[in-house]
Amino acid sequence: MCEHDQKGVTLWFTGLPSSGKSAIADRLYEFLKDRGYRAERLDGDIVRQDLTRDLGFSRADREENIRRVAFVAKLLTRNEIFVLCSFVSPYREMRDRARRTVGSFLEVYVKCPLEVCIERDVKGMYGKARAGEIKGFTGVSDPYEEPLRPDLVLETDKEPLDRSVDRVLSRMKELGFLE
Repeated sequence: MCEHDQKGVTLWFTGLPSSGKSAIADRLYEFLKDRGYRAERLDGDIVRQDLTRDLGFSRADREENIRRVAFVAKLLTRNEIFVLCSFVSPYREMRDRARRTVGSFLEVYVKCPLEVCIERDVKGMYGKARAGEIKGFTGVSDPYEEPLRPDLVLETDKEPLDRSVDRVLSRMKELGFLE
């Protein structure tokens, strides 16, 4: 049972791989759950284990991945749940389509320079992409289209994780999603 009268919203964290999307969403999720809010996490690694395991990383597969995730986010959001989505979602068009599908939607651009993302890459994906082992990797051989009008920009190379989370919470309060 939820301790709060909450309106559902999807927070869509987008940015380059290793920009900090999942770290922010994970910390935010813990904060919300600890305070009795209904929240769910949808993350690229999580959904590719089941919901989208049949998809690769071509543009068409990425679009289908985001279409499926947006559908699930819509269902959760309309049931008054905070949905925290962490996806590179490199193309504006697919993010705009997700916004239209979900309705109650905040695009959070997790902005971080490519060089910093490469330094943070614990999985070694950038190195593999640069060596040609991974084709179509965002930031190396595939583009990332920055949001034109995101609801919030977090510059993770300039602020610590907790400050980024606080800024998301402040924005949610401003918009009436949190008490």
